[in-house]
Amino acid sequence: MKRIFYGCFIAFLMAFVAQTAYCQTQKWREIHKVKKKETIFGIARQYGITIQELVDANPEMNTPGYELKKDSYICIPYPKTQNSSSQTVETPVSVSRQPVQAPLKMRVKGTPIRLGVMLPLHDINGDGRRMVEYYRGILMACDSLKRMGISVDVHAWNTPDNEDIAPVLREKAARQCDLIIGPLYSKQMAQLSEFVAENGIRLVIPFSINAPQLATNPNIFQVYQSPGTQNEATIAQFVKRFGGCHPVFIDCNDSTSTKGGFTSGLRRKLEASGIEYSLTNLKSSEANFAKAFSRIKPNVVVLNTGRSPELNVAAAKLNGMTATYPDLKITLFGYTEWLMYTKHQLDNFYKYDAYIPSTFHYTPLTSNTLRFQKKYISNFHQDMMNSLPRFAITGFDHAMFFLMGIYRFGNDFTGAPGLLGYDAIQTPLRFQRVGSGGHQNNSQVFVHYLPEHRMEVINY
Repeated sequence: MKRIFYGCFIAFLMAFVAQTAYCQTQKWREIHKVKKKETIFGIARQYGITIQELVDANPEMNTPGYELKKDSYICIPYPKTQNSSSQTVETPVSVSRQPVQAPLKMRVKGTPIRLGVMLPLHDINGDGRRMVEYYRGILMACDSLKRMGISVDVHAWNTPDNEDIAPVLREKAARQCDLIIGPLYSKQMAQLSEFVAENGIRLVIPFSINAPQLATNPNIFQVYQSPGTQNEATIAQFVKRFGGCHPVFIDCNDSTSTKGGFTSGLRRKLEASGIEYSLTNLKSSEANFAKAFSRIKPNVVVLNTGRSPELNVAAAKLNGMTATYPDLKITLFGYTEWLMYTKHQLDNFYKYDAYIPSTFHYTPLTSNTLRFQKKYISNFHQDMMNSLPRFAITGFDHAMFFLMGIYRFGNDFTGAPGLLGYDAIQTPLRFQRVGSGGHQNNSQVFVHYLPEHRMEVINY
């Protein structure tokens, strides 16, 4: 395992690149986010456990006057009558002892922040190339922070999929870190979680990863949000924002679509809220297609696929219909993938007041983005990958957010909304503590294209 050491100086930059309570057992089932009007009895019945089993896993429920609060997180244990070791999980955690939870390190004022990066940093496959670009963004953030008077020492380790992370964790430089960013792979998570707990180090998990340790390790910050969590928040915002409109669901006949969870969940929520909606099909005749739209209320159009070909057909049908019925009011409600189609769909997005939910907002023509892109090309003599999100900007935003937070607030930094005030270029962050465990990012946005040909980003 080769270790690469980088000090955050421009010469090096140019050279190279959920509330849940603490579970009383080591084995638990999952984290449950409390919904409005849910009860302890109802949640216990939902998961097939007794009320006492639920209370035992969440000791704060024994507190006098305790009550469930919407959007808090609780730990769901396995039924005591069920052998939890027989459960299939993505990343089994088999440790012989409970790791000692050391206090977070106190950084001495005036000394550099010690940052460790443990990611696949290589050119062998797509994972490595994406993480190299992400790491370059981290280095650019360190350079920007240096100009602000914030010094950072960076140690980077190449931790590919097929290598054990244990040798890295035995290195003195790893133990001395104030903050570690990584890992990418789930199988490295258990060891790294135990390591940061025992050494008082903060850990940022930057991408999609199975991290059950979040429930019990207060040192962890998990950026990734599961599709289910994103859908739940987006559905709630849809009903709140478009409750007075008429939703129209268009079946696009895409057998490969993965959007059924969102559209079925949204329809259930609309029905529970007493909001009527219509169904139609891309293959419907022009007359039948038009019948699905309200002439009285504004219409909000929801496709059941995020693919570009179906969006093209839907836009064509909407254009034909609005030519016949120019007084119709229509808003398109899309998916994050639509941000990749902006170059070809921009006029339609403006025309139909499009709302696109996302956890990031890449806007290539803003001054901050243009400045970053120019600096990236200058430093590394190539442009960023043509992907969404842009990995270099993601790395920059992550590093700026956490390093500024540690510098300003030390051990009091929680990543809570409004605490830091960093204006992200692409990837906003807003964390909520998961019971007595770590912190989960819950930042989401609507990228809104207004008919007057301008765009706004709405945080929710």
